[in-house]
Formats: sequence, C-alpha cells, structure tokens
Amino acid sequence: MATYAIGDIQGCYHSFLSLLDAIQFDPAKDKLWLVGDLINRGSGSLEALRWAKAHESCVTMVLGNHDLHALAVAEGYVRAHRSDTLQSIFEAPDRQELLDWLRFRPMIHGDGDLVMVHAGLLPQWQAEEALELGREVELALRGDQYQGFLAHMYGNYPLQWDAGLQGMDRLRMITNAMTRLRICSPAGEMDFHFKGELADIPDGNLPWFDVPSRHSADATIIFGHWSALGLQQRDNLYALDTGCLWGGQLTALRLDDRKTFQVPCHPADTPRRIKT
Repeated sequence: MATYAIGDIQGCYHSFLSLLDAIQFDPAKDKLWLVGDLINRGSGSLEALRWAKAHESCVTMVLGNHDLHALAVAEGYVRAHRSDTLQSIFEAPDRQELLDWLRFRPMIHGDGDLVMVHAGLLPQWQAEEALELGREVELALRGDQYQGFLAHMYGNYPLQWDAGLQGMDRLRMITNAMTRLRICSPAGEMDFHFKGELADIPDGNLPWFDVPSRHSADATIIFGHWSALGLQQRDNLYALDTGCLWGGQLTALRLDDRKTFQVPCHPADTPRRIKT
C-alpha cells in the first residue's frame, strides 16, 4: 500500500495513465492525492474527471483555479476562455454528476503534518488555521446558495489577509490564496500577475513559501499551480507542477518515502508550446 501525490494534470489524460502505469498504481490498495487543476487546457479533461470520480474511494483531490473556473463557466457566470477544453464535460450525458462531484472536493487537505493545497498559503496562516479557512469556502460551494459564491468568486481584492474580513471578501481572499498564489510581499500582499521563474520575481516580492517566519513552516506542504517553478523538494515543501501541459513532465511523489516518479507528456495529449 502506498500513497502518491500527483501534480497538475490539466486534462493530460494519457500522460496521467502513463504515470499510473509507471508507479504500478493499484486502486484496490494504493491512494492518490491530486493537487488540483485536474481539468482544462489539455485534450482529455472529460476522461480525467470521469476517472477521478470513478475512483473516488482512493482519490483525494483539492480544487485548483481551473476546476473552479469550470464550475463558474458551467453556471454561466463567466465566459469560457479560448484555450479552455471544457466543452466535452458540458456536453456529456453525465455532466451534472461530474460537476457536482467536482464542487464537493475540498479546498485543502491535511493528514498529520502533511498539507495539500493547490497554490499556497498566506504567511499569516498556520496549517491548522488554513484547514479551517478552507472549510468556510467548502461550505459555500456545497450549500444551496453555491451559485452566489461562484457568481462573485472572481476578482483580485482583497490582496492582504485580515482576520476581520467577512462575507464574499473573506471567501474570495481564501480562495485566491489557495488556488492562485505564487508570490507575495513579506507582509503577505499577493501579486497575481507574475507567473515566471524564481530569478524573475519582481522586487518587493518573494515566493509565498520563502516569506520569513511563515506560520505554516512546521507543516510539510504539497502543492502545484506554478509550472515555471518546476519540481521543488525541501524538507517541508514539495512543488509538483512540472508543466506536463506545456510539453514537460507529469510528476508523482510517493509520500511514504518521498521518492519522485516522472513521465514525459504523452503525444496524444497535444502539449501546448506557448502559454496563453
């Protein structure tokens, strides 16, 4: 029995199957942690979502920004992007079952000292606090009024955490940090424009995980989202988005011994060469 965490799949279904074969994944005894962005941009979004739902007994997945985007587009609150590959999901006969399953995924997952989140945690948040904050968004997504959350989910503000935030500002802030964060100021003010490599981070900002005295540093955090960052392995941090969608690799981390496994992007997943 083993547990594996896998980086952003983003609809690269054939690469995903190749990685499962490489790690000899057995759904009868092994477990999968998926860091979010299961769907969109790759050519196998419907297949990846159906696989995850069909194997929900052995899959723990947190929501990423592309997963939330799919829910918002499905409800008609935002338009699909030109680069989206969600139409096959929206036209599927099991569309509603798939979208409802997606909507009920957690924002963040914790197990002992391990925490999985799609993008990152604000430096002011302890790991236990972040788990509680994630539950606030989950309650909104799973409740009868979930459409109201999706309708007002988009936006960059507030940029900085305040424990006194309420209502949609609070939920949006939590959602943005957990699904969109890459860099921030030492005080935790988020910058959503930068998507590049570490060497090119603008002055006054740094990776969220390198903020001095980050309160979640006592936990081991597993995340994705930042493909330009590449594979990062530290004692208390694992970044697993290795850009499969862009012709890179899909990465799995075996949590039991922290060994990594990688497969190249499968040709059938029609890798993109230019980020849009």
